[in-house]
Amino acid sequence: MQVVLIAVGRLKERHWRDAQAEYAKRLSGAVQLEIREVDDEPAPDGAGEAIRMAALDREAARIERLLRERDGVIVLDIRGRMLSSEDWSREYTRLASEGFGRLVFVIGGSYGLHPRLADRAQLRWSFGPATFPHQLARIMTLEQIYRGIRIAQGAPYHK
Repeated sequence: MQVVLIAVGRLKERHWRDAQAEYAKRLSGAVQLEIREVDDEPAPDGAGEAIRMAALDREAARIERLLRERDGVIVLDIRGRMLSSEDWSREYTRLASEGFGRLVFVIGGSYGLHPRLADRAQLRWSFGPATFPHQLARIMTLEQIYRGIRIAQGAPYHK
């Protein structure tokens, strides 16, 4: 299965890059993983709705250039479905069996994601009502993909 993670923003700090590399290594035996970063838009404090939506539109256009027609899209969305790891594993298995060319996970930046990206998604996935930095959300997503696959394989997760 081809899995693509598209994230708004870059991992600048080494500890985030190291964590991403560790999960990419763990996933390498199960999926073909590709991680793509797109530039984020400036997020000035107190920006009005028009500025925020214009920024989301520009970020969405960058993301859409990386999407393909046959992609199964999963967006991280605070308003999405909260899933236990076991439920996520079942959802991953279902999505992986639906004939998509790739499963593409999309993580927004400071302003979130443009509604048109969420509307295109086969799944809006939430890690709960808390807000996380996009760097941490990226690592959590990779970890949950890995955990979900391991659960589906009936393999132990912890080493």
